[in-house]
Amino acid sequence: MAQNDATIATQPQISVAARGEIKVNPDRATIQISVQTKAATAAAAASENAAKQKAVIDALKALGLHDSDISTSDYSVYPEQRYEPNKEPVVVGYNVTNTLSVEVTSLKMVGPVIDASLAKGANMITSLQFSASNTEAARRSAIAMAITRAHGDAEAAAKAAGGSLGGLLEVTIGAYYAPPPRPFDMKARSGMAVATEQTPVNPGEQTVSVDLNTRWVYLGPMR
Repeated sequence: MAQNDATIATQPQISVAARGEIKVNPDRATIQISVQTKAATAAAAASENAAKQKAVIDALKALGLHDSDISTSDYSVYPEQRYEPNKEPVVVGYNVTNTLSVEVTSLKMVGPVIDASLAKGANMITSLQFSASNTEAARRSAIAMAITRAHGDAEAAAKAAGGSLGGLLEVTIGAYYAPPPRPFDMKARSGMAVATEQTPVNPGEQTVSVDLNTRWVYLGPMR
């Protein structure tokens, strides 16, 4: 074995790095839905907000979502102040914002979730991100693509050097780039009026990438 290792170490070799990329279709979404209210006192703004957010949650559950799909991601209360020259700021009211994070595992539900929320009092869609859960098969396909590319590059290099390509000595699979959640540019619509048409969404595609390094035997004279 030691002799074989020594033989391999002295053989001319070609090292090639390659990347494989596979497109995947997102199959789930995360929606940030906010209710923002304003009143003269913090308590009044919070009370109105609570009533509207409860109506939103009830509407989401009516669509078939469960408690595990809905979570509070942010809650804030802050004073709204009026500023005048040479005077102390005056509090003129309070704003309360309650944001829900809603997980949707069927993309057909994204539009209905948004529309139902706006109809029941939500007035901000602060984020909509698509993601893919089926990435393992895509990762393996990306590995196969990267090796094919590495072989092609190594073969081209060997021919350019006046020789030919031998067998594969080593493959090192490096960084795996899972597709990050893909943001969707969603302008918040007023929750005061019910939409007459369902909100359209287009999740597009995402890319799964894998980097790897290979070493190949080089056969033939070097130039």
